Amino acid sequence: MGVNFPEQQLVQKTLQSFYGIGPSMTQRLMSRFYIHPTAKVGRLGTKQIQDLNAELSNMTIENDLKRRLRDNIRRLRDMGSYRGRRHQLGLPVRGQNTRSQIFTARKLNKIERKG
Repeated sequence: MGVNFPEQQLVQKTLQSFYGIGPSMTQRLMSRFYIHPTAKVGRLGTKQIQDLNAELSNMTIENDLKRRLRDNIRRLRDMGSYRGRRHQLGLPVRGQNTRSQIFTARKLNKIERKG
């Protein structure tokens, strides 16, 4: 993947550092390639590293996933759907109340504007 990680770091932490890979996907990947949960990056064999690299290159992670998310939000906005308008205004999208405690939703809906 073109990224170097410290040899003393856990493989689990290393995989979760990629955008789009969470704990459940990490556990699934580690069990598929027979990697112990407490294994460190330096203790992996070359075959395991190559298999992980091949699997990660087939997945949509990092910039590809961010681009897909941004495109989906842009598509909703262009269609003029309710969800698209809520994203555009920075309001809660999934039916949360706006009478109080709206600030968290406003922060979370700013994903589209950063891109």
